[in-house]
Amino acid sequence: AQVKNENTKAIWNTEEVPEGSEFDDTWDPREEPEYEILFKQRVGTEEMFLGMSRKDASTACCEDMVIKIKLPETKFSDITLDLQDKVLDLRTPQKKLLLHLPHPVDSKNGKALFLSEEEILEVTLRMTREFDYINFA
Repeated sequence: AQVKNENTKAIWNTEEVPEGSEFDDTWDPREEPEYEILFKQRVGTEEMFLGMSRKDASTACCEDMVIKIKLPETKFSDITLDLQDKVLDLRTPQKKLLLHLPHPVDSKNGKALFLSEEEILEVTLRMTREFDYINFA
């Protein structure tokens, strides 16, 4: 039996398109803000004093990803933030950031905090990785 392709003019399958690419607008004149990605791990007394866990300082043992985005001359109400499991999409009147994340995250349970004094948006996301049971068992 032959499988008939519904749209013979399609040049790629939807599975081949990276997640978040629908947001990518190359004609948007807004500049990309400065940002940095940090990794954070939850440390308890058993790690600090007793050395009882198998955690080390590597990113493989970190649970959270923290993205700090510099947004000068921006009000919190001007920020639009859309999160997916692998993509962060941030828009303000002056800036645009489409960031493909280095690890998949739990996009439904992130936290965003705007530090108005420093003009920085701090987004904390819980990473979801396939082999976390090895690092955190």
